[in-house]
Amino acid sequence: MNRRTTLPRLLPAPDGGSRARLAYGADYNPEQWPREVWQEDVRLMRRAGVNLVSLGIFSWARVQPDDGVWDFAWLDELMDLLHAHGIAVDLATATASPPPWLTTAHPEILPVTAEGATVWPGARQHWRPTSPVFREYALRLVSAMAKQYAGHPALVAWHVNNELGCHNVYDYSDDAARAFRLWLRDRYQSLDRLNHAWGTAFWSQRYSDWDQILPPRLAASHPNPTQQLDFKRFSSDALKDYLCAERDILRRLTPETPVTSNFMVMGGTKGMNYADWAREVDFVSNDHYVHPGPQDRDELSFSANLVSGIAGGRPWYVMEHSTSAVNWQPVNVAKRPGDLARDSLLHVAHGADGICFFQWRQSAAGAEKYHSAMVPHAGEDSAVFRGVTELGATLVELAPVAGSVREPAAVAVLFDWESWWAGEQDSHPTSRLDYRQEALDWYSALLALGIRADVITTDADLAPYRLLVAPVLHVVPGELAARLTRYAEGGGHLVTTYFSGVVDENDHVWLGGYPGALRELLGVRVEEFGPLLDGDAVAVDGDALSLDGDLTGTLWADRVDVVDPAVEVLAEYRSGEHAGRPVVTRRRAGSGTAAYVGTRLGAEGLAGLLPRLLDAAEVRSELPAAARGRVELTVRRTEDHRYLFLVNRTDEAVTVTGLVGDVLIGAHEDVLTGTREDVPQSHLTLPPRGVAVLREPAP
Repeated sequence: MNRRTTLPRLLPAPDGGSRARLAYGADYNPEQWPREVWQEDVRLMRRAGVNLVSLGIFSWARVQPDDGVWDFAWLDELMDLLHAHGIAVDLATATASPPPWLTTAHPEILPVTAEGATVWPGARQHWRPTSPVFREYALRLVSAMAKQYAGHPALVAWHVNNELGCHNVYDYSDDAARAFRLWLRDRYQSLDRLNHAWGTAFWSQRYSDWDQILPPRLAASHPNPTQQLDFKRFSSDALKDYLCAERDILRRLTPETPVTSNFMVMGGTKGMNYADWAREVDFVSNDHYVHPGPQDRDELSFSANLVSGIAGGRPWYVMEHSTSAVNWQPVNVAKRPGDLARDSLLHVAHGADGICFFQWRQSAAGAEKYHSAMVPHAGEDSAVFRGVTELGATLVELAPVAGSVREPAAVAVLFDWESWWAGEQDSHPTSRLDYRQEALDWYSALLALGIRADVITTDADLAPYRLLVAPVLHVVPGELAARLTRYAEGGGHLVTTYFSGVVDENDHVWLGGYPGALRELLGVRVEEFGPLLDGDAVAVDGDALSLDGDLTGTLWADRVDVVDPAVEVLAEYRSGEHAGRPVVTRRRAGSGTAAYVGTRLGAEGLAGLLPRLLDAAEVRSELPAAARGRVELTVRRTEDHRYLFLVNRTDEAVTVTGLVGDVLIGAHEDVLTGTREDVPQSHLTLPPRGVAVLREPAP
């Protein structure tokens, strides 16, 4: 069985039957409410079109009120109640937060910070990923849950833990130290190899015994950089190993029920290498929350796109997002009319077959009582619940999309967790580098130009893409450098930037000048890094790019030397220390090209540069000119049909007229309305923040 393609079996339909459809629902926490509310919940769920809930996520203390004491009666009742009303259950293993009786009896399961402080109970996720004591109790709970609900007709999926690593990814305890040493032994086999990889000749750090090695705890100065990078790798692997331990029990006791664990591909959540984790679950699921700001919906699209890349283009689930305001940002603003639906449908556009929220009913007490829900404090007579019900009806109309895969775009943005980890470590040329922001800026620029692009990871097949953007690809092992070279020489067009190709997998610098491992492919050489002070900027000549004015570079300005006559200079610095020198170059490589960008141009500047790079790759927007930058296009497909999602990125109505790709708007069937106009050159008007889904036969 290919576990990564195994979605929950067919979900109940509103008419009581069973057919392929999109999942819709929320985290459901009925233990927060008296029993009489439960009947009201299922009534409202049916009204909203809910067909799936995640149950039991923070229920350990309720299911196991004391060591050796079990109480499944309330959960049995709820499982039966939900099934009777046609609602399926994604059942959590309830291991996310250990109960007070466990932490009181075994305080040795509590995490320890780099400074040596204990992380005490009182919130959630107060457990060490490497604690053998925690694992013993947690896996005992998983076994009990699996035995209790194996074969229950409501059970369609298992939900391992919850947001693994959200608060406990880095633990510096003695348990972690012991596990870290074992991980290092497996990775390096010998101390000589470890000492070489860590460069321990520097600062007299050479190890003569494995027991001398510690996690990178609070130190007098910058901890060893490869030790830091390996601890990040280890910490991600430790959580993955724990995920697999739960998963293996569930597969053994309930082999027909798929297993997932909700990832957190969003914002600054970088401790878990989800590209690596994805192969360990039966289907990928993700939590995402919008951070209000200038690129907020671009970031949502980027994150959803990256989840699709992690899932290999196959369908995945949104396990959590918000109907309106959250409670954990500095200022928690409510969503505007239309945002609830647009945010949800943008996830669907990028491959989500399930749309779920945190949570079903807004809490009256506790740390998340001000976090929005499907049923808000105001109750069913509210704009939020009306929006929830309307979205449920929309997802019913979109049932034909269920099971479709992502159609590859012509352009991809490459995202690499190890470059994210290593590129932002201390004692670097600048502490201002934000790897994820760099990738997002390129993605935003492509959206602004109306270019459909995928976000992929370094293990993906590069061949389908005519243009591959790899910003700040800092960690480049020799094998990856060879793959990128083959990609370009085989006809692909590679674009990379400053601080790329600099180190290998051990965080050792590729000697001979930057960009190190990619220097020969790019045909340029940089002798010294060019970080800029806060407030400093350079002008980039826009004339060569056929722009009306210059572009502005910030953060970084490399002094680029062209060392290969096959290199074409696309743009030069207009100001600064390097005025008149190259800043954007491109080298012919086989039947493709490799381009280098030596400064940070930001999303707006990149939108000015990209047309020149896209022309070489013969990539054009599939949208009519008037819709570019205002409408986002994504495509899902089955063997028989293509589904074109048109998402209005603006707060104004947008009219799309003419061709989308090579098909007239009027020749498409609108899945949401069921209408089809055969009038040549017909048009489609998207309301503010609106979405349309057009279907056409697959070629």
